[in-house]
Amino acid sequence: MTDMTEPARVQAGENSGQVQTRKPTRRGGGDPGSRGRTTIADGVVEKIAGLAARDVLGVHAMGSGLSRTFGAVRDRVPGGSKSVSRGVKAEVGEVQTALDLEIVVEYGVSIADVARAVRENVVAAVERMTGLEVVEVNIAVSDVKLPDEEDDEPEPRIQ
Repeated sequence: MTDMTEPARVQAGENSGQVQTRKPTRRGGGDPGSRGRTTIADGVVEKIAGLAARDVLGVHAMGSGLSRTFGAVRDRVPGGSKSVSRGVKAEVGEVQTALDLEIVVEYGVSIADVARAVRENVVAAVERMTGLEVVEVNIAVSDVKLPDEEDDEPEPRIQ
């Protein structure tokens, strides 16, 4: 068993009487957290941004009418899951990302205020969770949900 309380000692010469201490060897070099690379897929950033955008008051849905219709059909298929990245497109680089969002807003809300709140929420969530710098969040408002309109997404048969 090795005693770790004192550094290892090496004699400098046969009769020199000098004692040198050997420096402990460092393996790998640098902080262990900085060894290697982390890559983040576009889909990961799209999911984070999609969830963050949906959290904003005044956002009714994400995506264009056609993508929402296909998504509603896909959601009804057994084993299918709701697409949280619908209406979100991300371009991810090594340290930066840019996002394009397509949203449907509720009637009566200020579109400018909703867009600003979506940008702030998306930037905060993506930067906090990924460490990537969000360079831009482009928002396209594709529709307004009127109070008397039915949802494009049908009610599930089983509740």
